[in-house]
Amino acid sequence: MRIALLTYRGNMYCGGQGIYAAYLAREWKKAGHEVHVIAGPPLPDVGDDIPLHVIPNENVFGLPLKDWARQKDARRLLSPVNLWELGVSRIGVFPEMQTFGLRLFLRWKELHQKHRFDVVFDNQCLSWGLLGIRALGVPVVSVIHHPLHIDREADFAVDPRLVKKVKRTLYFPLFMQQQVAPRLDKIVTVSEASRTEIERYFGIPEKQVAVVYNGTDPEVFRPIPEVEKQTDLIFIGRTEDRKKGIGTLLEALSLLPEQVTLKIVDGRIPDHGLVPTLVRRFGLEGRVQVNDRFLELPELVREYSTGRIAVVPSFFEGFGFPASEAMACGLPVVANAAGALPEVVGTDGSAGRLVPPRDPRALADAIADILSSPERAAAMGRAARERVRKVFRWSDAAANLVSVFEDVILAAGERSRAA
Repeated sequence: MRIALLTYRGNMYCGGQGIYAAYLAREWKKAGHEVHVIAGPPLPDVGDDIPLHVIPNENVFGLPLKDWARQKDARRLLSPVNLWELGVSRIGVFPEMQTFGLRLFLRWKELHQKHRFDVVFDNQCLSWGLLGIRALGVPVVSVIHHPLHIDREADFAVDPRLVKKVKRTLYFPLFMQQQVAPRLDKIVTVSEASRTEIERYFGIPEKQVAVVYNGTDPEVFRPIPEVEKQTDLIFIGRTEDRKKGIGTLLEALSLLPEQVTLKIVDGRIPDHGLVPTLVRRFGLEGRVQVNDRFLELPELVREYSTGRIAVVPSFFEGFGFPASEAMACGLPVVANAAGALPEVVGTDGSAGRLVPPRDPRALADAIADILSSPERAAAMGRAARERVRKVFRWSDAAANLVSVFEDVILAAGERSRAA
């Protein structure tokens, strides 16, 4: 099968979407499929044996214009798409999904004539351009990791002012995605929790959405016994993402004995962001370590091994890589019973504990209980790793998606013959 895998931001350190694209591409290649990754910057590392087609952008959203102009030739902004991207970004719109799809559509005839793709798999861009590609005869399947509406609602909960709501509504391309998603050949998602939310926000019945769990590589994410434990608790994730629940975690830490410590690993902590503000508010100076630099993958794995318990206090996760990665590294997990986290951690308590969302006391009590028995914590860590090895395999994810593609291609052929 010839698969065109789209990801508007492909780097593995931009978040879960980059990890998802890189591992699927490698697994499909191993299984004998011909996969081409079509990506925007920052680009994925998929190896020399997988073709990578770059859809460039000028990153006018990510930098103030004066800083951008110091690095690049301003004449590069003179194309219509670049000018539009510049204009809407100045009023707070995040344009990369729309412009990635448009730029891809403008190149699609050339790419498809050369490679004759059987299916397009979109990594939650859901751009207008996908409708054009589908109209040209290639089936399009998209994964929705979770609806972006959830991110917007998490922001609203923190700051309900009208001006904030207007800004966040402008930022997310919700209207485009709501229009595009139901018109594609198939939607897949990564958990039962996300499938429920897709019906709620996109109006696509749950029975029409396929669930294919993500994988986690236990050969990469593994315990490193020689790494010294530096902290009781470890949190890995974007602290400025309101749905990640860093405020609940820091309040829970304030309820625990003073000797309990926390390490936060996030390469994007602003000087006046949530972490420094809440550390001061709860008087946690001296109890919170911060690693605020970008980490290469081996460094990230070592950081997991510096903790005794991984804490994932998110209010919603479409899947939850920080949970599954920590489990693969042999750590027990304390997580909110929210989104897909019960599906990842399990509900029997063998690999971790689930607590009610936004409940600092329940979070603190679960942490204290695990810390009170190092033997039980070690047993939970072993069970957590075994759960990842059995349930969350990238080879299974890739094979299950191919089954979806086969059904979609068959249906598209039947429609073509009927026409």
